[in-house]
Parts: sequence; structure tokens; C-alpha cells
Amino acid sequence: MSFKIVRNDIVHMKTDAIVNTANDHPTVGTGCDSAVYKAAGYDDLLAYRREKIGFVPEGQAFITPAFGLQARYIIHAVSPKYRGGEQGEEARLRSCYRESLRLAREHGIRSLAFPLISTGGFGYPREEGMRIAVDEISSFLLQHEMEIYLVVFDDKTRSLGRRIDPDLEEYIDQHYVEDRFEEEYGAAYMDYQQSAPSDKADRIRVGRTDANRIDADRDKSLVQHVRRAGRKWFGAAKDKESREDFHVGAAPTVPMAAKEAPHVSFEDAIEEHESRLEERMRHLSDTFSQYLMYLIRDKKMENAEVYKRAIVDKKTFSKIKNNEDYHPKKLTALCLCVGARLNLDESKDLLARAGYALSPCDKTDIIFSYFIENEIYDMIELDIQLEEHGLPCIIS
Repeated sequence: MSFKIVRNDIVHMKTDAIVNTANDHPTVGTGCDSAVYKAAGYDDLLAYRREKIGFVPEGQAFITPAFGLQARYIIHAVSPKYRGGEQGEEARLRSCYRESLRLAREHGIRSLAFPLISTGGFGYPREEGMRIAVDEISSFLLQHEMEIYLVVFDDKTRSLGRRIDPDLEEYIDQHYVEDRFEEEYGAAYMDYQQSAPSDKADRIRVGRTDANRIDADRDKSLVQHVRRAGRKWFGAAKDKESREDFHVGAAPTVPMAAKEAPHVSFEDAIEEHESRLEERMRHLSDTFSQYLMYLIRDKKMENAEVYKRAIVDKKTFSKIKNNEDYHPKKLTALCLCVGARLNLDESKDLLARAGYALSPCDKTDIIFSYFIENEIYDMIELDIQLEEHGLPCIIS
């Protein structure tokens, strides 16, 4: 049993069969459909479809020879067009995966490559399409043996991968300190890190009383610093024509509202900033669940938007939302940091409330840190990077 997400062109996959995203009528679409027809032999494959298959409704699948491809078969999943999500698209998309897997099993196929069905020209939301694919493939593999690949090769993935790869390698080199960490803290901590993850072994306990006291002292100090810096800045800038390059030591830069909106005074902007800090202080004793829900509200996001981007199951998210003392697994917590578009400080704060920390000797943590720090909130690309670095994947 094997399931991997890979970055590749599906027509180059060396599997028994590949899955194509097909139209209901015997016509050739754009994207994956067009690429498959061209690689297999456009005229031969189209003639076969017209003569032997004909019309097939959305959500169903049919199988053809692979003609000029390396694979033996092409399974064509008739992909649903996304029309807002309220017209049965999810049921038909799930059916595409189920029917494709049924045909593969009936024809003795041992290795199969899927594209991310319907998420290209058919318009299905990418993260939601990924969640459905993972659900259906994982359910199938619980009962059957097959080597399955989910191939991600759209323009976004290609360009994002090219941009991330060199920067991520440099980031890992700068932040991954396994050797030095082991020398400083001894082998016991390394044994702990390498042990099998569990709800207990996977967490780094943080004394909540001490952590809250430290956070409170830090935030009070920051409020006072903002006030001092703001008054100093405002007094010194009264006679200046421009405030854009004025800084006071390590003081925060001028809020964008004060720079871009002349009708908002700097003092008003400082008050708003103070108010946000004080609001955060009111949540110092929040559990993981309470603080996550606060952050989602504060960012004016919808719950569904967060768990779909995080590719976290709706049932798992509901458990977190409805149980203030629910303790998520570390990987779930990390995914929710991405889903909620948290910055690095917010992520560390949220993780600490579940007893976790970002470790400098764990490459998975380093890769999550890179994505969060660079505001790349793409779980699919993140999972591909984990796979390409030889690390356990999250989605698959």
C-alpha cells in the first residue's frame, strides 16, 4: 500500500495506468485532457472515444488503451464543472475517484497516477479538491493494495516550486542545527525527537503559569514601548514634511493607516495598536481551541476557509472548536497555523498552548517555519516539499 503526492507531468508517469480528466461528450478539453491526448496519439485516442465510448455523464469513468504512452491504460474520469459547490459537485467528484479506482482494480492495475481532478479548467477549489482526493484514495487503500500517486503539475505548482526550492535549501541550512543541538543538550533529547510520535511523546510541555506570566510581562512592556515610541515619533515628526523613513531605534514602523490615510492621526493609530495588544492580553490564558477561534475571528476569516486551506478534516476541526480542552496532534496544529494564515509569532504562541514548539532539530518544523515566515500558505506545495526532502508527508 503506497500513496504519494508528486510534482510531475502525468503523461511521464511510469505506472500501469494514468487517470485523465475527461469531458462528458467525446471532445478534447484543455489542460490535462489535451496533454494526455497529444502524448497518447491524438487521432487514435479520439477515434476510440467516439466509436467505442460516446457520451458519459459527470462523475463516471471509462477505460481505454494508452496508445503511445508508457502506461498500459488510461482511465478517463468525467470531471464535474464547479458551479459554486451547491449543485452536487462534491458527490460527482468523489464518484470520479471511486469509479476510477474500481476500474483500476477490475483490470488488475497495480500502480495508478491521478491528477488533481477538476481543479484546473473545471474550476474546483484546489484545497477542497485535494481534501476529497485524499479522502477517497485513503479509504480505498484501507481495503486494497495499490501504488497510487497524486500528480500535481499546474502552472502555480511549477512556478512556486521553482521559486521555493533554492530559498528553502538555504533556510534549512541556516536553521537546522541538529549536530550543535545534540552537542549542547546531549543525546537524550535527540532520542526523544526521533521516537515514534504520539499525543504524549510528540509534545513539549510548557508550564502555562510561567508562560502566561512571561507573555504578560512582554506584552505590557510592548504596550509601554509603543506609547513612548509613538509620542517621541509624533513630536519629532511634527515639523517634517514626510514621516516615511523616520524610525526610533527598534520601535515599530509607522502603521500603514497613519502613512496612507491623512485623515487618521498617528495618535489614533497608536491607540488602535494598543487596543489590539490589550485584546491579545485578555486571551493569555486561552487554551489552544479558544485561542485559535479568537485568531480566526480577529482575522475576519470563516472557519470553513481555515480548515479547507489547512486540509484538515471537518470532523477534526469541529472537535477542536466544540471542546475547549481538545488537544490536537502537532501536525494538525501546524496545518491550522497555515490554514489561519498566522505569522511566525502567532504560530509559536498558538502551538505553545497545546504544549508544542518549533524545534531547530526537526526538519518538518523547519519547513513549516519557512512557509509561515514567508507567508506561503499552500499545504499542497508544503507537502510536496516534505516528500522531496524525504520526510513523512502530512496529506498522504
